[in-house]
Amino acid sequence: MTLLITVFAAILVSIKWYKDDMARKLEFGFLALMLWGASLMWLCDAVTEYLELGAEYFTPAFEDMINDSFLGLSVVALAFIIWFVRLLIKDPMKRIRKA
Repeated sequence: MTLLITVFAAILVSIKWYKDDMARKLEFGFLALMLWGASLMWLCDAVTEYLELGAEYFTPAFEDMINDSFLGLSVVALAFIIWFVRLLIKDPMKRIRKA
């Protein structure tokens, strides 16, 4: 679930970055890179776990799926928080400086 959540978030942010000029100005590319990095990390984790468990990897317990979902959502939320703090510091629209 962690892999799926981060990959879907990375795809959505990448599409937004690619299509929208305002998203480029707001540095969605940085957010997309963080999410793609997290997705790569979870992919490596999934491969090693599959090598350990074999076919059992595809039948996780319900509690494990819930825990993985919370972890995936937490990682995506942390990426958004880091992106937002960076956005506040860099202030690409110069709105904080004007205020």
